Amino acid sequence: MEHSLVLILDFGAQYTQLIARRVREQRVYCEIHPCTISLDKVRALKPRAIILSGGPASTLEADSPTTDPGIFELGVPVLGICYGMQLLCRLLGGKVEKAEHREYGPAVVEIERAVGVFDALALGGKTNVWMSHGDRVIALPPGFVAIGKSDGSPFAAAGHPERKIYGVQFHPEVAHTDRGTDMLASFLFDVADLKPDWTSRSFIDDTVERVRAQVGKGQVVCGLSGGVDSSVAAVLVSRAIGEQLTCIFVDNGVLRKDEASQVVQMVRHHLSLKLVHVDAGARFMKELAGITDPETKRKTIGRVFIEIFEEEAKKLGQVDFLVQGTLYPDVIESVSFKGGPSVVIKTHHNVGGLPDRMKMSLIEPLRELFKDEVREVGEELGIPKPMLWRQPFPGPGLAIRCLGEVTEEKLAIVREADAILLEEVRAAGLYESLWQSFCVILPVRTVGVMGDGRTYEYVVAVRAVHSRDAMTADWARLPYELLARVSTRIINEVRGCNRVVYDISSKPPATIEWE
Repeated sequence: MEHSLVLILDFGAQYTQLIARRVREQRVYCEIHPCTISLDKVRALKPRAIILSGGPASTLEADSPTTDPGIFELGVPVLGICYGMQLLCRLLGGKVEKAEHREYGPAVVEIERAVGVFDALALGGKTNVWMSHGDRVIALPPGFVAIGKSDGSPFAAAGHPERKIYGVQFHPEVAHTDRGTDMLASFLFDVADLKPDWTSRSFIDDTVERVRAQVGKGQVVCGLSGGVDSSVAAVLVSRAIGEQLTCIFVDNGVLRKDEASQVVQMVRHHLSLKLVHVDAGARFMKELAGITDPETKRKTIGRVFIEIFEEEAKKLGQVDFLVQGTLYPDVIESVSFKGGPSVVIKTHHNVGGLPDRMKMSLIEPLRELFKDEVREVGEELGIPKPMLWRQPFPGPGLAIRCLGEVTEEKLAIVREADAILLEEVRAAGLYESLWQSFCVILPVRTVGVMGDGRTYEYVVAVRAVHSRDAMTADWARLPYELLARVSTRIINEVRGCNRVVYDISSKPPATIEWE
């Protein structure tokens, strides 16, 4: 089944991924591409609608990001958001200037015309929105009309109803804009006349068909960690090619307590997948010795993973493909869109650690999905709920939760502390409501007193966050009683730790993991 595509052009905004999330929530398929994409490529994609993201630059700067103005002649609806609105106005003959008073934060927009993105809103009404701009549109392109205004922007929203081109100076994709979801829905369904036909069932059917076509009679290995992403990817690919798939589980020595045995049990007995179990802990630890830089750790682990996959593949005979559970946030955070203004935040081993000489072709069936979409697909595939709602665990494992060099001593401490934390979180009934909860061991020691003696031991940090897709996260307000139990148990039961702290930073500005 061919789905309608909404093309999101990225101008480097921190909210570009959130636009995609909001479109997906409407059951409409979308893809993010760099703003520098050629007009021929846009035509080849055959989008049914185009959204121009915001961005940190100013359209008044000589080298500011732009796009081919030919997109406005394709006859498809276009929505410009913040920078995207200013750019489309300039490209189509309007005028933009530096605002005397920049608008950052909450603002009120008055609806002047209940059309386009405001189709679901009442004429003359007011709505709370989220602004983030230093420039403003002061003259609209020919044929455009104002449809909304704010105290700081005479054209907070505008459009050309006949050409179905609209722009908003604010961010409808963020939660701070009260009717933002309604606005995006109006653009997708009323303006672009799209249908909400992108479901987990249709995704599975499309993916199965695509994987079968890609693989043919080839043999496939899957890097299986036992987490949600790789498990769903494995079951999905298995549905497409059956016995042609062999899963490889690598115990890299930086897993959580008892995790290796639990994964083997789950894969073989619950998912009924063909599994090869490789104990490579000593090899990974040797490669990680002396490394303190987080990016180097990630890339080292990614490289060794691929080396092992290639070695195990040789034992299986001719293997042509490698399955990975890469998700959209992994891609977004790891790879600056080629030719675009997005910034790399950190490398995920799934997408940033593959050596150029890799001899297998990649199959990434979940590459365009967010985490909640992966869980929906998993439910549709019949994967047990306890597996689907397992908290995310990073590919580099505890290696990036041991700040500084990874040593057996530090791993033992963080592994035991983490087990205590998860046990207490589950006992409190909070495990599934948290996006992640874990411990980190810091590369510092502090003075303590135990009994009548002085200690000089490591510090463990506890991290717990709420999130929907890992793009943003807020620290969890865990009950003090729970934190007290966790702290007491870790200090009493884990040798080598005499202090526990709680991380109360959100993402952004922090990331969820410490490295």
